[in-house]
Amino acid sequence: MNAADYDAGFIAEAMPAFVSEAHEQIAAVEQLLLQLEGAPGDRALLDALFRCAHTVKGSAGLFGLDAVVGFTHHVETLLDHLREGELALTPELSTLLLRCNDQIRHLVDEAGQAEDAEAAAAREALVAQLAALGAGRSPAAAPAAAAPLPPSGRTRWRVAVVFGADTFRNGMDPLAILGYAAQQGRIEALACRAAQVPPLDTLEPETCHLAFDFEIETERGRAAVEDAFSFVSDDAAVEITALSDGAPAAEAPAEAEAPPAARRSETPAAEGVRYIRVQADRLDAVINLLGELVIASAGATLMARQTRQGALLEANEQIGRLVEDIRNGTLQLRMVPIGESFSRFRRVVRDTAAELGKEVALEIVGGDTELDKSVVERIADPLMHLVRNALDHGLETPAQRLAAGKPAQGRLTLAACHESGSIVIRIRDDGRGVNRRRVLERAWERGLLEPGSVPPDAQIVQLIFAPGFSTAEQVTSLSGRGVGMDVVRSNIEALRGSVEMHSTEGQGSTIEIRLPLTLAIIDGFLVGVGTSKFVFPLETVVEVIENRATAATMDARGRSVIELRGRVLPVLSLRRLYGLDDAAPPRCSVVVIRNGAQRFGVLVDVLLGQHQTVIKPLGRMFRSLRGMSGSTILGNGEVALIFDVASLSQLAAEPAISTEGIPS
Repeated sequence: MNAADYDAGFIAEAMPAFVSEAHEQIAAVEQLLLQLEGAPGDRALLDALFRCAHTVKGSAGLFGLDAVVGFTHHVETLLDHLREGELALTPELSTLLLRCNDQIRHLVDEAGQAEDAEAAAAREALVAQLAALGAGRSPAAAPAAAAPLPPSGRTRWRVAVVFGADTFRNGMDPLAILGYAAQQGRIEALACRAAQVPPLDTLEPETCHLAFDFEIETERGRAAVEDAFSFVSDDAAVEITALSDGAPAAEAPAEAEAPPAARRSETPAAEGVRYIRVQADRLDAVINLLGELVIASAGATLMARQTRQGALLEANEQIGRLVEDIRNGTLQLRMVPIGESFSRFRRVVRDTAAELGKEVALEIVGGDTELDKSVVERIADPLMHLVRNALDHGLETPAQRLAAGKPAQGRLTLAACHESGSIVIRIRDDGRGVNRRRVLERAWERGLLEPGSVPPDAQIVQLIFAPGFSTAEQVTSLSGRGVGMDVVRSNIEALRGSVEMHSTEGQGSTIEIRLPLTLAIIDGFLVGVGTSKFVFPLETVVEVIENRATAATMDARGRSVIELRGRVLPVLSLRRLYGLDDAAPPRCSVVVIRNGAQRFGVLVDVLLGQHQTVIKPLGRMFRSLRGMSGSTILGNGEVALIFDVASLSQLAAEPAISTEGIPS
């Protein structure tokens, strides 16, 4: 009996789940190592670290991934020395273990593929370092000698294993576990305890009733046999007995006592919180169908209103409420805490700060704030650039900070919170801040500003987002090439978000990112201009000024200003901006829109109220249309364009910037 006897199709089908779970454990190892740097003797963290590595090793063994098993075994051995106090976790050792964790990630990603000589040599170099550290551990702290093992050579063991009732529910496959055990030696006399399986008419399919007895001959010792079952220790009871000189035992072994999970009364549902893994593409398909349902529901409601039948209207309102509840519940399935993404930056901060010779403490605030998974994935790269930029440009070296009267260690904060239906992410540092004079000089050099002109401070800071802009004196591996911040802004705006920077020279900087909670369905505010329909994201609408005389003083692109409660408000005319042919009515409404700290108005003909908006991408012909982020289908089949508020606000701000005395 060997691993080749098992269904290769099952292994291929289960491999993606293994890779996903292995990445979770590898990410946990990284975070635990970073936490241990602040508490190197924390036994609970060390135990958790060992369990993560052991889980990866055991799971890889089930799939016959010998390279992962072999390398992780060396890491596991060193972690065991740390747990037992035979070694102390130093910064150098922590760095080595982080590199080993990267190697495990690489081996998992490349599972089943041929390894090149360079990668193999790098792995062997890490193994040599691990072995050298293990050999140099403190003899005084070494554990007491273990009990004598059976004679050397191949030894026969008798194994009795009873799997717990929740084995299947916990994602374990007893046959795959036996397959892993078979890799430790030769299995013989395998028998299943059929008496433990209840009659078929009372059998609960999700409950495990399996128990096996077998003998295994191996030269790897008892530890190898125990290791095959160690990662299901909570779900199984295992009894291992040595048989002298490979001969059969004189009497049958006592049956292994069933684990607690197998002894408790059976219930259809597991106690406590339950989780289920769902493929992302399946969930995306459900979200797409939900969008179509929202559109169909809106169409049915419109038709019901046209009939003026009270019973039909009431029924459609009930359906509408149920669809909204389904929408909210389904979108909640894709919400994940942003703290999981933030935690990945601990390693980035550690390694980048070391490379730059800086001391930096990372603080995470609001990690439990939830955001759509698709948004989290797409914001990761912009956040990475902003964090690296804060480490490189913002925070000073210890000597510079001490000279400025600051603590030697700088502080970088990643914070998230919900505000007005959006999520706000702030990257804050207590570094040198933006040198406005240097920014102005670079802006004059690159023609971004007229030489000698000095705009307000807030506009000077925003110049760092201009394409090709950089204040770095020399090109490094992190910065200085004049690319990055403009791409960051473009990527954030592609998510219907906005980014702003606030800085105080000598005290630090804060970059504020505003993002929608989801990219699939939003609450919108529907307006009409002539025969065209447009949608504003509802959370950006501040107020509406109705029955306003149409402004006469506008430039060629429909930009003007009005007075609102003693302040000047930039205003855009959609009719003039997009060249709509419909004649303007004598009076119109102004929708006041908020984009971060900026406010501006938009002239519209008709206010059509709140509307559940399913976001559809723009066609290739319309992707270059400035101020638009997508489209939606209304209940009557019409298409409405969805505004990109960040881009629209730039159009509104242009006349205010170029007109003296007009505040924006």
